[in-house]
Amino acid sequence: MGQEKYGVLMVNLGTPEAPTAQAVKRYLAEFLSDRRVVDTPRILWWPLLRGVILPLRSPRVAKLYQSVWMAGGSPLMVFSQRQRAALAVALPNAQVELAMSYGSPALAPAVERLLAAGITKLVVLPLYPQYSSSTSASIWDAVARVFSGQRRLPSVSFIRDYADHPAYIAALVDSIKHSFAEHGEPDRLVISFHGIPQRYAREGDDYPLRCEATRSALVTALDYPAERVMMTFQSRFGRDPWLVPATDLTLKALPAQGIKHIQVICPGFSSDCLETLEEIKVQNCEIFTHAGGEQFHYIPALNADPGNIELFRQLVMEQID
Repeated sequence: MGQEKYGVLMVNLGTPEAPTAQAVKRYLAEFLSDRRVVDTPRILWWPLLRGVILPLRSPRVAKLYQSVWMAGGSPLMVFSQRQRAALAVALPNAQVELAMSYGSPALAPAVERLLAAGITKLVVLPLYPQYSSSTSASIWDAVARVFSGQRRLPSVSFIRDYADHPAYIAALVDSIKHSFAEHGEPDRLVISFHGIPQRYAREGDDYPLRCEATRSALVTALDYPAERVMMTFQSRFGRDPWLVPATDLTLKALPAQGIKHIQVICPGFSSDCLETLEEIKVQNCEIFTHAGGEQFHYIPALNADPGNIELFRQLVMEQID
């Protein structure tokens, strides 16, 4: 690595600090105020957000967080911290920091710690395998805002995404094979990605294409019939049309087609969180079984598995070698 001093900034979405209505309200207020996430004109959005969405949604979401909360905090926080610690071991000559786009640990102090340490090259690693303007681009904006007040800047490498990186696909394949070995091959393997409004894609967000890149690479690498792999989109919010097919509606319809055993993986999530552990593992499992399904198994996110940490190490080294 020569005389360069390297820093790595891992960034995930964020999480409430506690599974309470007040903490969830603070988190959602920050998250849903980002124009990259919701681009509705503020004169229309503020009254709806503050007068309707936050008061009604916060208590309900807090109860969901309570159902998955871990001893060390929310699942996303616990697994993200484990990822940072493991990557720091894998990259002993780099300073590795973790930040969240919303909530704590905040992004600005993490960048400032790296700059105070005298780094000369910064690698920004958004923990989003597939690029979207509502996630990865928001991190780009936030990092740029922090740098806007600095006199001395490092060189910066921004990892846009890693949707079809060989190490990522290999880690996913290993995870799927482990699930198949434990539960048997399913009638269908459902690949569920977080959705975005269809309008975002029409306006240039290539997120659906990056999801398709992951699906295609997985199908090629798996020893499993391609026609039994399904790609769906979850977590709809608001009235705008979102990407289809919807995960919940798809799972509701499958039993009537004679599909009684499914396994679901969510490769758009680097670490398990509310959307995987509660929405998929609980809610969508209930939807499938109530419709007549017999076996439902959620395949966990890669979290801090060795394959995922090796992927992160490779991504960083590709930027600094």
